[in-house]
Amino acid sequence: MRNILKIASVGLLLASVNLSAKEKFFVVERESQSVAVIDDGLVRDHMEHMHNMNHGVMKFDGKDGYLISRDGYIVKFDPITEKKEAEYKTSKSAIGFVIGKNYVAVANYDDKSVDILTRDLKPIDKIVTGSKNVGIKIDKDMLIFAQMDNDKVTILKDENYGKGEPKFKKFKEFSVGKMPFDAMIQGNTYIVGFFLTKGFGVIDLDKMEYKLIKVAQEGGKPVLKIPHFGFWSLSRDKTFIPAVGNNKVLVYDKKFKFIKAIDVQGLPVFTSLSPDKKYMAVTFSGKDFPTVQIIDTDTLKVFKTYHFPGKVLHIRWSSEDPALYISVNGANQVSVIDTKTWKLAREIYQVKKPSGIFIYKY
Repeated sequence: MRNILKIASVGLLLASVNLSAKEKFFVVERESQSVAVIDDGLVRDHMEHMHNMNHGVMKFDGKDGYLISRDGYIVKFDPITEKKEAEYKTSKSAIGFVIGKNYVAVANYDDKSVDILTRDLKPIDKIVTGSKNVGIKIDKDMLIFAQMDNDKVTILKDENYGKGEPKFKKFKEFSVGKMPFDAMIQGNTYIVGFFLTKGFGVIDLDKMEYKLIKVAQEGGKPVLKIPHFGFWSLSRDKTFIPAVGNNKVLVYDKKFKFIKAIDVQGLPVFTSLSPDKKYMAVTFSGKDFPTVQIIDTDTLKVFKTYHFPGKVLHIRWSSEDPALYISVNGANQVSVIDTKTWKLAREIYQVKKPSGIFIYKY
């Protein structure tokens, strides 16, 4: 009986090991048209000939990986073998993309259109808008994006939703603030930021209603230039926004009532919450480019400051290990902080001018 129990417990242990996800890190090599692949803490490979990687972005869905280049290429690759499977040039300059169940949609700057492609990157449709297109998102059968030059948000509906190849038709358009840029989906709402309007727009996708929300800080002073939602961090009950032109991270509740301004070392650029939402890492611009600070989201205070031998462009928390990965562009390395001890655990070299860090779980 003891032996049977022992075998059963070993079986359960092996099953739990097999069920746990493993992470592979893809690091954009900004100036080399390439991507470094980090597995088990070491650079295992470089994906070459990936076009202009200045602001290159990668996303994963199931067993598919996609990458968009600054010069308008979208590339499909296998994240396990790291082999390119297809590519398609949508425009001279692309800014973002989304992956649907049976399509990929790309928002183009120049040629002022949105491309709808199959998952294998065969063209389905090109929707001409006459504007730079940004903030592209998916919600159920809807494709939503902002027209930067026309001050609009466009909602398309898939007439073939759930039946096969998508067929998008214009469903609704909203006139919004001046020069929309970035956007995010939160619950049933599409939130869009503006360059020239002091606030951000919220569209209720169930009711199809739009409203402008103005965000203020201490003394009712408006928060300016808040379109980059990739720089925001959303915890369970708080929203953290890096203040532009000020050495502070601004904290609000979920209804955007001001809570506190956290003093930080420099001009904050990027905030990133840990998987458990207990900590937030902050990067900086200017003279504080090589600095990363860690904020405790309960006390709302900085408790750790790190300095690196070159400018930091990106940060990414592991969800499998107690680790924070830091892209040190100026030193051609990725530094890893142990988030149990808060000490520098290791430095990964053989990475050329790293910027964005993207994680594939398998």
